[in-house]
Amino acid sequence: MAVQVRELTTDEQQSIEKLARSRTEPARLVERAKIVWLARQGRLAPAIAREVGVHEATVRHWLKRFNAKGLAGLQDEPRSGRPATYTPEQVGEVIATALTDPKSLDLPFGSWTLDRLEVHLNERKGISMKRTRIDEILIAEGLRWRSQETWFGERVDPDFAEKRGASAGSIPPRQKVAS
Repeated sequence: MAVQVRELTTDEQQSIEKLARSRTEPARLVERAKIVWLARQGRLAPAIAREVGVHEATVRHWLKRFNAKGLAGLQDEPRSGRPATYTPEQVGEVIATALTDPKSLDLPFGSWTLDRLEVHLNERKGISMKRTRIDEILIAEGLRWRSQETWFGERVDPDFAEKRGASAGSIPPRQKVAS
């Protein structure tokens, strides 16, 4: 028996047509809308499958989902998979710690590094996390290496440039070329 698409409301019909012709929506959503749109025009599953370039079973699957759930049925459903390794609270603690001045935590250094964060989180917070994962979390939060003063702290010695002195002595003078 052929799967038929149910009667569409005016809003659904306009949304399906717009999605089926879209060039900016995700390709899988456009493909699913096109399946519904072609079925609405009276085409059968084998013809739709040939035109869209999918298997007939795929056409029937999306028509059944649309009939049951409407436009929401065309969206991807959550998939099973490995649960998150770290809880949102642990991720929040990593970010909060990185944005905290180490001196306010009575630590013997003035700025964070990934290695220092890893040790601090493991020993004091009980969060066993590798430095690469810490880096991924901070980058996902928009924190970049050396671009966040609050993350890595200010220079340990604000008078460093003055104490260092001119660096011209370590660089040989350029030879002037006669013109």
